[in-house]
Amino acid sequence: MRLSVLDQSPIPEGSTGADALAHTLDLARLCERLGYHRYWLAEHHGGPTLAGPSPEALIGPVAAATSTMRIGSGGVMLPHYSPFKVAETFSLLSGLFPDRIDLGIGRAAGTDPMTTFALQRDRRTAAPDDFPEQLAELLAHYDGAFPADHPFARLGRTLPGAPHQPEVWLLGSSAQSAIWAAQLGLPYAFADFINPDGAGIAESYRERFSASPRLAHPKVAVAVWAISADTDEEAERIAASGRMTFTLLRQGRLIPVPPPEKALRFLATQENVPRRGVIGSPATVRAGIEEIASRYLAEEVIVVNISYDHGARRRSYELIADAFDVTPREAATAHAG
Repeated sequence: MRLSVLDQSPIPEGSTGADALAHTLDLARLCERLGYHRYWLAEHHGGPTLAGPSPEALIGPVAAATSTMRIGSGGVMLPHYSPFKVAETFSLLSGLFPDRIDLGIGRAAGTDPMTTFALQRDRRTAAPDDFPEQLAELLAHYDGAFPADHPFARLGRTLPGAPHQPEVWLLGSSAQSAIWAAQLGLPYAFADFINPDGAGIAESYRERFSASPRLAHPKVAVAVWAISADTDEEAERIAASGRMTFTLLRQGRLIPVPPPEKALRFLATQENVPRRGVIGSPATVRAGIEEIASRYLAEEVIVVNISYDHGARRRSYELIADAFDVTPREAATAHAG
């Protein structure tokens, strides 16, 4: 089983978005040394919690700061964009970093309705709900799948990074995303940290899967919120920051990630704080991750971590890699050579 990372670039209370972006570069370097397989960057807009509105802008610096780990979007929220523009951007990145770029595609807005409206170029009416058509158009640019007489047919032949292409994934947390991924023969990444009832959805994806030139067999990754520390108690303390952040998010209140002590005081006043996570010592976290991966029959687990302290976040990824005996990237390269 592979371990990977989804970095949402959290902004701790008292720091800045620029600090969070510097932490992203630092964490990416660390995770490559630890042997994580891929490093995905999220897309969220218009809030003080996360500093990642533009994964396509951040992928280049992260890929340049690393050398072997796959780097990608987790994901690009396609409804905000022109499929051709996305195809060009990720072609360019693939040309700069061959065989290392992933294009994870999502459908969610990644923000509140007003910010979604602000992102629209044409504000005379609501944007159409045409995600399947957008996705098919995006893939057609890479595959040369437009009919010969289609006005867009020539555009795929001008992509700047050719012949290199990104590995395209579909991201989701619902049954519909699994249907589209299966129909198009795409690898599928399910957000268990959003919807913990996705094992049946992953099974449906496998049952419906149609082979494509990209992928002969179904391929599932599951994204899990996981925090490890030396003890279960310390991990729960660290995790309080994320629990408070997401509790308030569900109430429409956006805040920077609070320190654990502040979060613990807040959580003591709350009832029923539902937040799916694997929290604890390395042994606890390994067991929890393995249990989730087993239910999804996932070949890969993508670890998400929202913490106040960057040092604690680094330490968590170190402990998880060690718990799974992940081979450090340099050692694996040297052995292969």
